[in-house]
Amino acid sequence: MALQYQLKEGSYHLYDMSTPASVVTGEHRLRLKTDNVAIAFNVSTGMLHEHGSPSRIHSWATTARRRLRAAGSLDSANDIVVVSGPLPVDEINKCLRITGYCRRMFSRLATLPHGKLVTRARPAH
Repeated sequence: MALQYQLKEGSYHLYDMSTPASVVTGEHRLRLKTDNVAIAFNVSTGMLHEHGSPSRIHSWATTARRRLRAAGSLDSANDIVVVSGPLPVDEINKCLRITGYCRRMFSRLATLPHGKLVTRARPAH
């Protein structure tokens, strides 16, 4: 499955690019529509675990951490990080495509632009 986020009308749309495009709309199968995106990953390796709506991802991470701690894996539990908010679409998609990219994105998080701001080129004078 090839998943890709797109920003449309102020919402993040997650499409399954492995499905054929609709003859009517030209779009691939829509898997999720959400105002913000959350990404859960291991901070030490950048390995992506889950992505999607913030409430679901935060719930997943809480449960995963609890289970790991109960099994005595404190370091593994503490290694799970969730980043959520209006993230840039290209950064989210790189996390989906490139193994370990979440770690790179996390290190630059403070300098990333707001994900829903549209930058427009200024006319030259």
